[in-house]
Amino acid sequence: MDATPPPSIPRSTPVLFVLIFLAVFLLHAPLLHLPYFWDEAGYYVPAARDILLTGSLIPHSTVSNAHPPLVMAWLALWWKIIGFAPAVTRTAMLVLASFSLLGVFRLAETVANTSVAIAATLCTALYPVFFAQSSLAQVDLAAAGFIFWGLSAHLEGKPVTTFLWFTLAALAKETAILAPLALAGWEPIGLFAYGDLGAQLWSEKQRTGTISTRLWPLLLPALPLVFWYSYHYARTGYIFGNPEFFRYNVAATLNPTRFLLALVMRLWQMAGYLHLWVLTLAMALAIWMLPPQHDPARDRPRISFPVQMDFYVVVLAYVVAMALIGGAVLARYMLPAVPLVIILSVSTLWRRVRLWQIVIAFVALTFVAGWFWNPPYGFSPEDNLAYRDYIVMHQNAEQLLEARYPMARVLTAWPASDELTRPWLGYLTRPMRVVRIENFSVDEVLSAADVRSSYDVALVFSTKYESRPGVWDHWRSWTQLKSRFFGFHRDVPPAAAAQILGGHTVFSEQRRGQWIAVIEIGHSEIENAELRRLK
Repeated sequence: MDATPPPSIPRSTPVLFVLIFLAVFLLHAPLLHLPYFWDEAGYYVPAARDILLTGSLIPHSTVSNAHPPLVMAWLALWWKIIGFAPAVTRTAMLVLASFSLLGVFRLAETVANTSVAIAATLCTALYPVFFAQSSLAQVDLAAAGFIFWGLSAHLEGKPVTTFLWFTLAALAKETAILAPLALAGWEPIGLFAYGDLGAQLWSEKQRTGTISTRLWPLLLPALPLVFWYSYHYARTGYIFGNPEFFRYNVAATLNPTRFLLALVMRLWQMAGYLHLWVLTLAMALAIWMLPPQHDPARDRPRISFPVQMDFYVVVLAYVVAMALIGGAVLARYMLPAVPLVIILSVSTLWRRVRLWQIVIAFVALTFVAGWFWNPPYGFSPEDNLAYRDYIVMHQNAEQLLEARYPMARVLTAWPASDELTRPWLGYLTRPMRVVRIENFSVDEVLSAADVRSSYDVALVFSTKYESRPGVWDHWRSWTQLKSRFFGFHRDVPPAAAAQILGGHTVFSEQRRGQWIAVIEIGHSEIENAELRRLK
């Protein structure tokens, strides 16, 4: 460890939490008023609202996905005390994000030192995926935070605390159970599989007690999850979410080819996604080119090998499991593992690079650039501030619909269908009538054209970020693989959609690879609707 005093920081955990929260809150202040986005609107906010209104842990205003209710109950508590509003929701999520960052700091300080902890916490907070997810009403970041606290307690040899943190993680999201189970699988291997080396690893971790006392805090967090699924089954008749949810996220993903493709994508998300490659490449170059620093005033030891192995075990568990399950290969599913990579990378730079603070500052700047810069490859808008572009465009288009066509029947797809029918999502003041299609692929738009008498206006939009075609996109087989295994399709552009539907565009907007348009389908239907309204 450092022989010199670490940088001066508040030693009180509550004070440190307040400082982190204030910094995070100020960074996110311009985003707090935004209406709910994508899966927020489709599941998490409706599920939390059901808890608020009825007290039911099983949502009824949306189809249950069997996610444990801890985060939704947290939101309902805030709404009960303060009021139901996007700003309240996002502030509640920022509290969890700040607690998660405090967990990163605590973990990094436990395994390394305060200097590494400060830099790793900063990089984690600024990493585009973590930053974007911090104020969104979803569960992955909260589960990740509890995992960091649980892993820290596990490394400190605190079994009861370890059990409590990992239990909260599992009740935040079911996949969080991967971390303690992976560690439980590794514990006996590290002790027994290598004979004397196993005993050495056990001693180096300064672990006490029998193997059973080390394992029970890692295995028992699965019990509350079992109780939750039993309750869910008793109330709904199915265990792991509704049948369509299970099919999309599990049954349809169990294919060797898809697994290998998803595995490559998960490895990219762990090492390179959205400028993460800047940090991991700097780490690799430092290992390759620079020897460890030996300052006269202090030593710069590495994170101990047994602790590194614990990190690698958790990372590996998430990479493999999230490649095997999950219909959408979303980067937020890897949030429990990416900060571990950040901690290891920062520790390596601290150990080998004399002016390591400059490297960290450069990495931080590239992460901030990633908030605004959309990469040349496909990515989810929820991974940086592209989600704000989506929300603003949908607000503009849907407010125009409400003002100009209040009685019209609107052809659109999810999630706009929910945005138009649920005013409490923040887009409209009153609901509109919706005719829903699956998406805006050629087949869906052509099918909608056959029943154009059933709607008066169409709200068409990009259902995914559209990057400029890259080298891989010109390879027909790659496009076919994406379509087969990952639900890829190309949305029909607004001009083409208007031509197919027999209408004309009255509003359109584009923002950095996303677009939206309102298409009026024949004047007679609109005029008749307005006449009916006036009567």
